[in-house]
Amino acid sequence: MSGNKKKNFMDKSNAHVSNINRILKNIKSDILVDFIHTDATYIIVVTNKVASSLDLQTIKHYVKGANCINSNEVNSPRLPQSKSYLKIIGLPYFQENTTTSIISNVVKNIFKENYIFNNIFLTSKPKIIKVSPKSNMAIIWIDIWDIQSGNNTKTLINRCFDVGNYITTIQGANMNLDIL
Repeated sequence: MSGNKKKNFMDKSNAHVSNINRILKNIKSDILVDFIHTDATYIIVVTNKVASSLDLQTIKHYVKGANCINSNEVNSPRLPQSKSYLKIIGLPYFQENTTTSIISNVVKNIFKENYIFNNIFLTSKPKIIKVSPKSNMAIIWIDIWDIQSGNNTKTLINRCFDVGNYITTIQGANMNLDIL
C-alpha cells in the first residue's frame, strides 16, 4: 500500500477503530479492536482476543470499503503468526551467462512462478550468500510467516523444485541470518 494511502487511513485511525467496533457489536461479536498501527508494508488491526473468521472478514470488509484504500491492495486477514526460517540450496550465485549475482527480486519471482510457494508470505527480503569463494552456488535464507502450528513450514521443508536447469531444495533453519 502506498505511503499516502496508509497515512490517510492512519490519520483517521481513531474513527476507524470506533466504526469497526460498532460493526463487530452489531454482529454480536465479543471482539474489540484495541488499536490500528502500521509497519513498513501493512496496516495492522489489533484485537483484544483471537478473532473468528467472521470477525476477520467483517474487519476486512470495512477496511476495503474505506475511501482512502484501494480494495485490491487489501490482503486477507490472518490470525497471529510466527516467523519460520528456511534456507534454499542448489541455486547458482551468478545469473546464467552473466557475472551478475542473483538478487532478492529474482528470488521473489522464482517464488511467484512455483506453486509450492502459494500462500507463503515473506517477512523480509531473502538473504543471498555465496557458498564459498570458488563456488557458483548460493544459499538463500528466507523468513516466512507461519501459523503457530508450523504447518506452512512443514509443507516446505525437504521439498525440491526446479529453477531452470537446477533442482533446488528447501531446508529448515534454526535462526534468522540477521542474528548471526
